[in-house]
Amino acid sequence: MLHNAVMKTAADSDGGNPVFVLVLCFFLIMGVVQVVRPQLLWKANSRLQRGWVRNPEATEPTNKGYAMNRVVGVIFLGFVIWMLIRQL
Repeated sequence: MLHNAVMKTAADSDGGNPVFVLVLCFFLIMGVVQVVRPQLLWKANSRLQRGWVRNPEATEPTNKGYAMNRVVGVIFLGFVIWMLIRQL
């Protein structure tokens, strides 16, 4: 019975929306960067603070802040991978 349900679901799958899969792949890359090198994301986003903050360099996160970014990145990667698997 379970085998028939799996086969029917696989036959009904159309492979997902290619644009959505492409966006998810972009998010996957961003998540990997967030886990491996969160400093790169901070440097990219610090330029956006120029008109709002007097000294954007003074807003750099501490080591604990970067560790928290990595934890959130791992959770984000898990969610993106789960969505990719559901699309394919």
